[in-house]
Formats: sequence, C-alpha cells, structure tokens
Amino acid sequence: MNFIQTVLAFLLALGPLIIFHELGHYTVARLCGVKVLRFSLGMGKVVWSRRFGKDQTEWAVSVLPLGGYVKMLDSRDEQAPAIGAADLQREFTRQSVWRRIAIVAAGPLANFVLAILVFAGLYMHGLEDAGTRLRAMAPDTAAYQAGLRPGDRVIAVDGTPVESWSDLRWEIMHAVVDQREARLEVRRPSGGSFGAVLPAGAMSGLDLESDVLTRLGMGAWLPKPVLEEVMPGGAGERAGLRAGDLIIAIDGKPIADGMALIDAIRPSGGRALSVTGLRDGAQFTLAVTPELDPSGKVGVLKVRPALGREMVTVAYGPLGALARAVRKTWELGAFQLKFIGKMITGQASWKNVTGPITIADYAGQTARLGAIVFLSFVASISISLGVMNLLPIPVLDGGLLLYYSLEVLTGRPLPERIGEFAQRAGLGLLVMLMALAVFNDVVRLL
Repeated sequence: MNFIQTVLAFLLALGPLIIFHELGHYTVARLCGVKVLRFSLGMGKVVWSRRFGKDQTEWAVSVLPLGGYVKMLDSRDEQAPAIGAADLQREFTRQSVWRRIAIVAAGPLANFVLAILVFAGLYMHGLEDAGTRLRAMAPDTAAYQAGLRPGDRVIAVDGTPVESWSDLRWEIMHAVVDQREARLEVRRPSGGSFGAVLPAGAMSGLDLESDVLTRLGMGAWLPKPVLEEVMPGGAGERAGLRAGDLIIAIDGKPIADGMALIDAIRPSGGRALSVTGLRDGAQFTLAVTPELDPSGKVGVLKVRPALGREMVTVAYGPLGALARAVRKTWELGAFQLKFIGKMITGQASWKNVTGPITIADYAGQTARLGAIVFLSFVASISISLGVMNLLPIPVLDGGLLLYYSLEVLTGRPLPERIGEFAQRAGLGLLVMLMALAVFNDVVRLL
C-alpha cells in the first residue's frame, strides 16, 4: 500500500509541475505569435492525443512521465512538413532574439511563480512548526560549548529573525554550506538575551542529508518526562511505575525530557536500572528491568512519556504572505545554485545529487504527513525544477538562454555546427548526471 501511495504522490507532485513549466513556454510562445504544434506531458512515443483550437495544436500524453515539451513550428525540424507562406512569420527561429529568450525563460519562471503562489497560500493559511526553544544538550556538543543551555530560545541567526524550527534549520544550513560560523541571538528563560557563536570548525564535514541541528547538539524543546501512559503487563507496570509519574533520574543521571528517557532505556534491555521519580510531590526510587523488543536489541518499558513539542503557527496577511513567499523562493533557488557550485568546485559531495527514486520516496513520506507538508514539498521541487532548467547545459532551457545571450552580445546566431556539437555534449552530460542521481538513489535505499 505504501508503494502505491508513493507512486501516486510522486505523479501528483511531478505532473502539475511539468504541466505548469510547459504552460509557461506555451503561453509566451502564443503571446509572441509562434505557432505551437504539440503540447506533450511526458516524453517519447505519444500514447494519447487530441487537437484543439484554430491552429489544431496537438495536446498529448507520452509514454515516459519524467518530463514534457512544447513543440513549436521550427524550420530546423527535418521531419516537419514544409512551412506554408502564411506561417512563415510564426516560425520560432524567425522571432527576434528577445522573443526567443522570453519563450525559453518562461518555463523556469513559471515554476518559480508556482512556488511563490503555493508558499503564499500556505503562509496565509498558517504553518504549524516546532518553536526555537532548545532542549537539553550534551556537554561535548558544539551547541553547549557555544554557551547554549536547555530552555534557551534562538530568535535570530546572523541577523535574520527565526520564528520556527524550520527557519532555524534553514539559516544554520547556510552556514554549513559556506563552512562558516553562525552567530545566534538567544533569549534566556529569565528574559535576558545574549549572543552565541557556533564556530566554523563545527560546521565543516556536516552532511546536509543528516539532521544538521542534532549533530550540533540542538534539539527542539520537549516537556519534562511525565509518564502519560503505563501499558498493562509491561516492565514499567510490573516495577510499580504509574501514569503521572515524573522521571527525574536513571542510575543517578538526570533525565531532562521524554526523549532522554527513551534514549536511556533503549540500550538497557535486560539490565536492572534504578529509576528515581516524583509522585504526588514525593520522591521514589524503583528497580526497573527493561524488556527486549522482538528484535532482541532494544530495551522497552512499555510506557509513553510526554513528547509534545512546543508548537508555533507562522501566519501572515496576503501582502506579508506574498513577500515571505517571494523571499523563500529566492533563498531556496539561490541556495541550490550555491550548493551546485560547491559540488563543481569539490567543496560538497556529489552524493547529494538525487534522482526520481529519492523524489518519489520524499513525495510519499510528505503525503503521509498531510496536505500542508506535501504542498511545501511540491513548492520546493518546483523551485528545483526551475533551477535545474536554468543550468547552462545544452538541451536544457539554460543552454538555449546561453546561446541567445551570446547572440545578443555578438549580433549573430551561434553557428549551427557548434550548436549541434554542444547539444550532443549536453545530452551526454545530462545522461551522466541522471545515471549518478539514480546510483545515489539506489545507494540510499540499500
């Protein structure tokens, strides 16, 4: 069932993005007077098509769902029939270079516009997320050594205000990619504020696919480890634990929150522990021996501690939501371009290149988390699609924009022989990148 959900979520995420991208090309081409012969969702052999409109444009679905295209009247197409005199002025290559640039750029631009609209809608609706209050951290972590303590709330990173855990992670990731220090503005529970610095040395070597904040020792605040439920017949009930008990220590080591309790129990299956807690204001100590779960590796008490995070809702009015959406789209796009540059220069690993398998996996995961998370994922993928198509690789929109930019600078089109060679080289490069992406996808699954 999860596989079917993943496939459906992948198609639901990617299909509209491809359609919107190609509609950008199609709409501007029509506005520029260019005749459109075919609008295809998918690549390869056409499996379904219908013709509509004065120009009898063919609207088609093709066999390979990973892409799409708009086929315009083009004299370079050797398989196309001869162009009639009435259509000569509607042929693509006869348009001015600025019109050709507008037609090609409209696809990626449409993806950015779609992302802005989705993000704006989400910000108007309100995005619920964990707050920036920090839970307890180990003394050997970068966060603790920077002076951060449990209950501290991060309110800005490098001068940029952060309202939610996602904002905090995003700003820290910028510092990780640049391998520079991150300056935090922090508010103490007592009300005082101070500055903390996560040094550049702590940022180097962090994998962006891992939980960067956890690696730095930063976790979202969790409530005290009060047992909300003690399951019948479990090790916790047999030892005398009850719902409402506050666990304060295990084997003399303080327990700050429910996750710390779980972390202390998991490696202790079959070993007696001394559990200290509070019940109705009175302290107690019990000997508790966690059971091993069916795998024989993880200790469990069959109790459920409080794990609810402190949540905040980030919401704006229409203009504020639009401004925030534009900013987020710009930042995500710039971040991706910067990261691609880091990979080219060897400062970031090529294992971060992902392909359709990983995208499908994330689509399925986010769809199971709800519509808000899924739509945020779709907007992010739309930005990625726009950025990817702007790369100056022949066969992509960015390669064509490079050709036309050179034409603007030199006053003449790129020689056809050079264009053909560049197209073959670009196609080869694209195939290698896709092969690398699929390889990385398979490695992640294994």
